[in-house]
Amino acid sequence: MGEDRAETRAGVDDALATAVLASAPDAVVVLDRDQTVLAWNPAAERLFGWTAPQVVGRRAPIVPAELTAEHNAVLERVRTGGQVSLLTKRFRRDGTLLDLRVDTSALRQGSAVVGYVHMHHPVQRDQQADDRAAQRARLVRRLTDVVGDINAELELPAVLDRIAASLTELTGADAGGFVQIEGDRLRVVAADRLPESLRGATADLRTSLVGKLLRTGKTVMLESQGLGDLVWAEMPGLHTIALGVAAVGGRPYGALYALFSKRKPGHVELELLELLAGHAGIAVGNTMAYQEAVRQRAHERAVFDASADGIAVLDGQGLVTQWNPAAAELTSCGAESVIGGPLPFPLPTPGRTLTIQLESGRWLDVVSARIAETGERVVDFRDVTAARELEEAKDLFLAVTSHELRTPITIVSGFASTLDRRWEELSDAERRSAVHMIAERAGALSKLIGHLLQGSEAGVERPVIEPFDLAERIAAATLGLPALSERHAVEVVVPKGLPLAMGDPSAIDVMLAHLLENAFKYSPKGGLITVEAWTEEDRVVVVVDDPGVGIRAEDRERIFERFVQLDAGDRRRFGGVGLGLHIVRSLARAQGGEVSAHPRPGGGTRMRLALRRVVKDSIIGSDTPMR
Repeated sequence: MGEDRAETRAGVDDALATAVLASAPDAVVVLDRDQTVLAWNPAAERLFGWTAPQVVGRRAPIVPAELTAEHNAVLERVRTGGQVSLLTKRFRRDGTLLDLRVDTSALRQGSAVVGYVHMHHPVQRDQQADDRAAQRARLVRRLTDVVGDINAELELPAVLDRIAASLTELTGADAGGFVQIEGDRLRVVAADRLPESLRGATADLRTSLVGKLLRTGKTVMLESQGLGDLVWAEMPGLHTIALGVAAVGGRPYGALYALFSKRKPGHVELELLELLAGHAGIAVGNTMAYQEAVRQRAHERAVFDASADGIAVLDGQGLVTQWNPAAAELTSCGAESVIGGPLPFPLPTPGRTLTIQLESGRWLDVVSARIAETGERVVDFRDVTAARELEEAKDLFLAVTSHELRTPITIVSGFASTLDRRWEELSDAERRSAVHMIAERAGALSKLIGHLLQGSEAGVERPVIEPFDLAERIAAATLGLPALSERHAVEVVVPKGLPLAMGDPSAIDVMLAHLLENAFKYSPKGGLITVEAWTEEDRVVVVVDDPGVGIRAEDRERIFERFVQLDAGDRRRFGGVGLGLHIVRSLARAQGGEVSAHPRPGGGTRMRLALRRVVKDSIIGSDTPMR
C-alpha cells in the first residue's frame, strides 16, 4: 500500500514538473554536467527556433564562440554555490544573435550537483544594451587572455602579482591588491599601483573587510564606509573598495581588492571581479599543486641520487629508465651505457632476494618490486662483499683455529697419557723427552692463545708512549735469528745516531717479532731477510724485506684485517689464524704510527713500519703518555 502511494506521488510530481516547464513564459534549458541538454521547454523552442527533439541529448548550439569562456566561468561559479545573472548573447537557429539575460543555477539531487538550469529572458535591444554587450564581450575576451597569462606562470609570487595587475586592468580600478589568509590574520602579498611598503602588511581577519564578506556568505561586495582605518588608506582619494574572495580547494585562500579613487564601480565591475576571483583561486591552486609536485620530485630525486644502495627503474619491457649514482659505482656501469637497455645482472622475482657476484668480484644482494599502476619495476641492490668476506673469514678462522689448537693439544694429551700409563716402564731419558715435548707444545699453545687475545679489541692494551732506542729493539729482535733456519740469512742495516722513537718498547718487540716471523714464514725457499732503518722528516722508518711469495696489489690492505689468510699462490699452506698483521697495525696506530705492505724490489715483500721520532730536547725515560 505504501509503495503504491509513493509511486502515485512520484507520478504526480513528474507530471507537475512537466506542466511547470511547459507553462513557463521564459525559455528554460536544463543541462547535465557535460552540458548535454536534458530539458528544452516550449518557450525555448519559440525563442531559439529548435524543437526539443532536435537538441535534447546533445549540446545546444546557442553559445557564441567568443562567449564560451564566459559561459564556462558561470558554470564553474554556480557549481560551487550561488546563482549568476548576466546580460549576454545567444544564437537563434537562423543565425541571428539574441540579447538575453540568463539566470543560471545549479541542478541538485540531494547535496550533489548533477547539472545546470538556465532561464533566458529577452531584453529590449537598444544602443545602450548593444554598447554594454560589446563592452562585456571585449572584457570577457580580455578576461580569457588574462586567465591564460595567469595560468602560464609557475611561481606563486608571480601568479599573485599578475592577478593584482589584471584586477586593475579589467575593472578599471585605480589600484589593486591581493591578500592571503593566514589563520586569523591577513597579509598583503601582491599590489599594483600601490606603495611597495604595503607589501607584507598584516591585519586582523575578523575586523577586516574580508572577514565581513565571509560572514555574509557572498563572494563579492562593495564598501565605501570606514575606509580610513584600513591599510589601503595610504591611497589618496580612496572612496570605494570592491572585494572578491578567491577559494582554493573549496576553502577561502585570499581576496582581491579593487581600489577606486576617481571613478565609481558598478555591477559589471563586480561581475568581472567575481569571475576573476574564481579564476584566481583556480590559478593559485594549480600553481601550488605544481610547486608541490616539483618539491616532491626534487625530494625523490635527492633521495634517489643520495642513496648508498644502487637503484634502477625498469619500464614495462624490462628496460632501464633510471640509474642512480650508487648503481653506477657498484656495477662500474655508467648511466649512459645502461639506460635504454636491460639490467647488467639477473633480475629476481618480486619479494625475493637474489645474491649475485659481478665479474669484478663484488657481491650484490638484489631485490625488486613492481609498481602496479605503471607496470614499472624498482630494483634495489647493495654491496654485501664485506659481509660475505667476513662470513668466509669467520669460517676460515674457526677451521684454522681448530686445526692450530688441535695439533699441540693432541701432542700434549698423547704424551701426558703415555707418562700416566707407562711411567714405570719408561727410562729417565724417555720421560724427560716426553715432558720436554709437553712443555714445548704447551708454549706453542700459549703463544697461539696470546695472538688470539691480542687480535681482539679487548686484548690490545693502550700503549704507554715514551722515547726509546729503536736501534736497540731491532738488535734484540734479530739476535739469534740466523740460527733458526739454515736456508735464511739475516742482514741488519741501522745507521749510527738513529734518533729515538716515540712508542711503547714492549709493543715494538711484539710488532717486530710478527714482521720477522712472517718474513721467514712466507719465504719457504730461503734467502736474505733484510731489516733496515732510517729517518724521514718527523718519522723513524723500519722496513723488513723478504724474497718470498709476495702479495698481490689488491690484497695489500686486506692482509691487515683480522682472520684474513690470502689464498694466492701457496700462502694458505703456511698456517696461522690471520691475526699477526692485524695486531701490528693496531699497535702501530695506537702509538701514532703506521704499517703498510709494498712490493720488494726484485720480488717478495717489504713491510714498512713508520713511528714518530723524538723531537729535540726529549728526555729518554719519560713515561708521560702522548695525547
